[in-house]
Amino acid sequence: MAEGLTGDTDTSGEHEQSSAEEPESERTPEPAARGRIKVMLLGSGERGRELVLVFQRLGVEVIAVARCADAPAHTVADQSAVVKMTDPDELAALIGRVQPQFVVTATDVVATDALLAAVESGFAEVFPTPRSIRLSLDREGLRRLAADELGLPTAPFWFAGSVDELTAVAEHAGFPLLVKPVVAVPGQGQSVLLRTDDIEPAWQRAISAGGRVTHNRVLAETVVEVDYEVTLLTVRGSGPLGPVLDFCEPIGHRQVDGDMLQSWQPQRMSGAALEAAKSVAARIVNALGGRGVFGVELLVRGDEVYFSDVTVRPYDSGLVTLRTQRLSEFELHARAILGLPVDTIMISPGAAEVSYAGTESADGQADSRPDPAAVLAEVLAVPESDVRVFGRHEGSSRRRLGLALATAPDVMSARDRVRQASSALRKLWQS
Repeated sequence: MAEGLTGDTDTSGEHEQSSAEEPESERTPEPAARGRIKVMLLGSGERGRELVLVFQRLGVEVIAVARCADAPAHTVADQSAVVKMTDPDELAALIGRVQPQFVVTATDVVATDALLAAVESGFAEVFPTPRSIRLSLDREGLRRLAADELGLPTAPFWFAGSVDELTAVAEHAGFPLLVKPVVAVPGQGQSVLLRTDDIEPAWQRAISAGGRVTHNRVLAETVVEVDYEVTLLTVRGSGPLGPVLDFCEPIGHRQVDGDMLQSWQPQRMSGAALEAAKSVAARIVNALGGRGVFGVELLVRGDEVYFSDVTVRPYDSGLVTLRTQRLSEFELHARAILGLPVDTIMISPGAAEVSYAGTESADGQADSRPDPAAVLAEVLAVPESDVRVFGRHEGSSRRRLGLALATAPDVMSARDRVRQASSALRKLWQS
């Protein structure tokens, strides 16, 4: 059952009297102020919080929706609501009461049927599109769209629905073989099979990586020898003659022991590879449709580019843009959704490291932890560094702990700086 909408700043006695007379779950939310655009944000984690702030700076009223109270975005949104977002009736009822101009989804765990109903009703635009959200939860459908319908270059791939099927694929394709969950964020739940004994553990790791979304199928693909992986942030907006695409400078990234993601911008690419990357990104993004930021994941070998995956909203590999670009991935996403002009100008090379709950303990005894002020002072003593320390509200098993950022005259120096800053920052979670 959905909780009623609550405003974060309304504490007047009149408001309290209204609450006493009418059950909170049945109150009709107040309309947006005259002339203000209203956005309903589904998903209120740390990235959702950034989106709320960006929309508000553009004069937008934001209603942040989450599955539990006190989500990070709730603390800054104009209004908030708690609803089971996987229940199409509950979600559709909330959207129907609020009637926002835009419904923006910042989570994969959402009832797309309710979003389709909002689109068909005509009173709200939904971004990402319901189809994009469904495909983001269905790596099989996405890969078949990319390879079979669009003809994008990919590594040879197969799908398996059991350990026996995965074993048969391995016998046919040979080793090494990369196994990915059909439902999971990019990079999570992956394994490289080197021998038959690796198959069972890889299967278990992949099917358990979807968090609250379960799916007993995996993607297996031939390991392609590549020089590097990139995220090409692609902004799909609108212009006088129709959809317009803008590309950010390519972002390099790598996982570090599964509990940290390092990214940097720009990733150096040959001219031919960059043009091929833009072509691949344009084709998959235009096929998905809608407006906003898309993170197109690509594998690069020389001038050859292979499609790997795509995220349909700002994601962790793009957090480096908080310092490298004039407009971050969140600002680009909000502007594109609202139909406003964007630019993808990079103002400085930079790097970022995201730390996740893993080897570091976020739950150690308080008296065994270092002084937070001292740790932050050490982090910020690194030249051109910045930091984000996240709360403990994340619903995913891969909970974000913090983010270190650094800029420099060149990427190598920026990566050195961010490693120093991140190493100091992780002391916060070491008991």
